[in-house]
Amino acid sequence: MTTKTTNPPRPAFLTPARWMVLPAAVLAGAALGGGYGALKTPQYAATSYVIVVPAEKSDPGSALGFAQAYGRVATDIAVTGDAQVWAGVSADTLRASVQAATSPDAPMISITARSAKPAQAVSMADGVARALVLDSSHVASNTGVKVVQFSRATKPVSPVSPSAPLSALVGACAGGLLGGLVLLVRPKRAARAEARHSRQGAAVPGPAMAQQPEPEAV
Repeated sequence: MTTKTTNPPRPAFLTPARWMVLPAAVLAGAALGGGYGALKTPQYAATSYVIVVPAEKSDPGSALGFAQAYGRVATDIAVTGDAQVWAGVSADTLRASVQAATSPDAPMISITARSAKPAQAVSMADGVARALVLDSSHVASNTGVKVVQFSRATKPVSPVSPSAPLSALVGACAGGLLGGLVLLVRPKRAARAEARHSRQGAAVPGPAMAQQPEPEAV
């Protein structure tokens, strides 16, 4: 009696079709990232710097504290002042496009504005800086400090937003990561399903029938 041997099924994660998920995900991510970088409007950034200086007979250390305070409310002061008029934008655009940063060891404030137009980015950064200077001069008698212009913004020549090749590279990396996660997750599910199916389909042998002795001839 000959027995038929069957080869064990090949694991699903070793099939070529399964591994095609990874290059397909990389290509899809690169295409989406490159398209986003090509269609997105480039953004330009301009930065203006102001410095907080103490008045006569004032504590020099207070300038650092007021610099931190002015940095937190820079956009609010600009909106309540004339910065939006000088920049030619709305208050919402000014709040969304301008960021102020302070130094932990120097009473200096950097004001960075982003816009699709380089000249508008310069106008917003310088407008907020000018609003801080004017506001500080109005309350200098109470605060003992004032804000002065340290450096005006310069017109940017290149955008700060990611270019199409860089966006494509980032998209390819993200696609490869997602494709790798799919390859890691799917084999585990396939292995569990195969094991469950093999347990359900395994035949349980029944008890063997005892052979009855033949009667003896008389």
